Amino acid sequence: MIVFDKLWKTMKQRGISQYKLIKDYNISSGQLDRLRKNENVSTYTLNTLCTILHCRLEDIAEFIEE
Repeated sequence: MIVFDKLWKTMKQRGISQYKLIKDYNISSGQLDRLRKNENVSTYTLNTLCTILHCRLEDIAEFIEE
């Protein structure tokens, strides 16, 4: 299972809020909701987040075995 717990920590470290992602970077609230619920998101979304946050994929997502 892929979880996005690290995303919220990285956003906090970078000083980027969910509001800023929505208003300044046009990330939809639906995408953020899916990330909060650890649901499926596209690789495009993950790539966009990494670009915005200037980070690597492992800074926002983690695979854990169930």
